Amino acid sequence: MKILTLDDFDLRGKTILLRVDMNCPIDPATNEISGTKRIEEATETINALKDSKVVVVSHQGRVGNKDYIGMTEHAKILEQFLGRPVKYVEDVIGALAQSEIKKMKNGDIILLDNLRFCAEENYEFSPEEAANTIMVKRLGDLFDLCVLDSFPSAHRAHPSLVGFSHVIPACAGKIVEREVKKLEEILTVAKAPHVVVLGGSKVTDRLEAIKMLIKRGRADQILLTGLIGNVFLRAQGRVKYPLGIKGEDDAVSKAHALMGEYPDVFFTPVDVAINNNGQRIELDVRELNKGDQIYDLGPKTIEHYSKIISGAGTVFISGPPGFFEKEGFSYGTKALLEAVANSMATTIVSGGHLTSALKKYGLAEKITHISTAGGALVLYLTGEKLPMIQSLEAAAKRSG
Repeated sequence: MKILTLDDFDLRGKTILLRVDMNCPIDPATNEISGTKRIEEATETINALKDSKVVVVSHQGRVGNKDYIGMTEHAKILEQFLGRPVKYVEDVIGALAQSEIKKMKNGDIILLDNLRFCAEENYEFSPEEAANTIMVKRLGDLFDLCVLDSFPSAHRAHPSLVGFSHVIPACAGKIVEREVKKLEEILTVAKAPHVVVLGGSKVTDRLEAIKMLIKRGRADQILLTGLIGNVFLRAQGRVKYPLGIKGEDDAVSKAHALMGEYPDVFFTPVDVAINNNGQRIELDVRELNKGDQIYDLGPKTIEHYSKIISGAGTVFISGPPGFFEKEGFSYGTKALLEAVANSMATTIVSGGHLTSALKKYGLAEKITHISTAGGALVLYLTGEKLPMIQSLEAAAKRSG
């Protein structure tokens, strides 16, 4: 591997900045965390640093969104998983954060507040620019080592991901080490046909990745579900009303262009399930009307997609096909995951929601590789260089 790991350092007594990804799904009604998988994952590296002073940092949500909240609850949940005290500091780069870091003793764990409360963390920089941000200048000198264990955000070039590693020694945490190793193994044995199942709500990220997946030979057939599926249905003219999503016209235009360029690659739902006052109503997509809330795939689509999956050599599935958490709307997610789990293919499941679903349905043991990463994993599979991984490679080179 071209990156350093915890095994390459003497960690005893060191003050360590640990960048994790504890960006969790938030229930919009209660503002509470509704899925804790990423917090649980973070404990592996924290436990490996038990003889150090560990300052844990993460982002949560995006500015302006309902999931853009502080880290109070994250600290409590992290403490429960660790079985050790976690001190929550309601500050990111100010005097309070600096003072608490300086006072730490061996074995102490601090969780700072949401990194994105610091404006710089909402922008992307070159490593040199990131190293020159206020965040890195104020905090960098307080640490002996930067441990990057935030694979789900490895495709971002934010200061916490590429800046600290430019000015202090840096290595991968346990999750990143395992992800990189496992994915390299998978990519060397992956065989065609490559079937990609895309769902979830991050339309822009998905559209950017689709073309690269096809061009790099990682997507022979793309089965579309969720909001991205609705965008393609709109581009086909089969959904005739606006979906009401941000940047919709641009997304529909890009989807239309992709289908024109690669006419035999894309598959869209033929039937769906809508939520009608809590009831599951199944409709042909041509019967959809404005205001209908699509919550799941219909039985014909599930059957068709499952057949394609069963004939795959490699399957990559990212993002749930519907609201599987809601009663009556889990059929699509459960059926497609079962098809993936029971196939003879090399299988990769991506994203926090699907990771939770696998656990719920008892299918995790049948999957080749499970990752809570979404967009970063898609880009990694295309062979795209991820800024955080590049920063780790550069840090390894500097260390000689």
